[in-house]
Amino acid sequence: MGSHRRLAPSGFDRSATAVVGLFSAAIAVLGAVTASAAPLDDTRAEVDRLHQEAERATEAFNRADERTDVLRKQVSGAQERIARQQGRINTMRDALGSLAGAQYRAGGIDPSLALLLSADPDDYLDKAAVLDRIGTRQAGELKNLQKAMRLLAADRARATRTLGELNRSRQTVAAHKKTVERRLAEARRLLNSLPDEERAALGRSSRSGRAELPGPSGAPASGRASAAVAAARSALGKPYVWGANGPTRFDCSGLTQWSYAQAGVGLPRTSQAQAGAGRRVPLSQARPGDLVAYRNDASHIGMYVGNGQVIHAPYPGAPVRYDPVGMMPVSSVTRV
Repeated sequence: MGSHRRLAPSGFDRSATAVVGLFSAAIAVLGAVTASAAPLDDTRAEVDRLHQEAERATEAFNRADERTDVLRKQVSGAQERIARQQGRINTMRDALGSLAGAQYRAGGIDPSLALLLSADPDDYLDKAAVLDRIGTRQAGELKNLQKAMRLLAADRARATRTLGELNRSRQTVAAHKKTVERRLAEARRLLNSLPDEERAALGRSSRSGRAELPGPSGAPASGRASAAVAAARSALGKPYVWGANGPTRFDCSGLTQWSYAQAGVGLPRTSQAQAGAGRRVPLSQARPGDLVAYRNDASHIGMYVGNGQVIHAPYPGAPVRYDPVGMMPVSSVTRV
């Protein structure tokens, strides 16, 4: 019987086997990385989407709140004006009542007899003429005041109706806010369920400065800009809270509004309005104190502080902090 000897593998065979093994291992690793990256990307996209919804809801809430405050002041002013008008009308009515009584008493006798009995006919005629002129003038004033009162009452009724509508709108926005808060809580739970490394990677990617175009690190545009930057820096670490504008908690536009208020500058309440509250400049020319609005709808805003960074109140659960100016798509840069 012949013997069958097993041939020893050649060098080529050993190399091929090693390559196949390495290739298989690489595919396995790549598959694991891809599988890991996909949920991470999905999580990041979901969190980003929820944050955008939260910011839009906050801005809608702030707009409704600001309009409600303005309308309350208008209603209060109208009520004060009506009260003053009513007081004047009451005074005029009293005066007219007295004059009417005097006229009635004077008219109780025949005018010719009253003239005959008067000790001073000229004085009688003068008083009668003045009495008639006063009565006519005051009656005209009363008519004007009554007309003004009717107009003010109509204005007050309209303002009250509008205020009711705004309050209902505010309740709707507040309800939406609660919905988004619940969804953000779900997102936080999802993030907390991720392994530490993936959660850290997600945090780094959210602050990586996508498509960053850093501006120069020059001096603030003005003394008030410098004061606003100092105020914003003093708020670092303070919590993000819906609708808050300082001094211990903030939302995004609340932080910029409060910071400039410390510099004696009044800004509107919402990020959209703040983006239009000054002169637009290119991002490449941004200076500390400039306001940087994000996304096409300017639903988020921060303050440029130099070195390619902004200070902003990011979203619920994240305190006031530094981030790259290019962390999100920049829609405008405004110099106040």
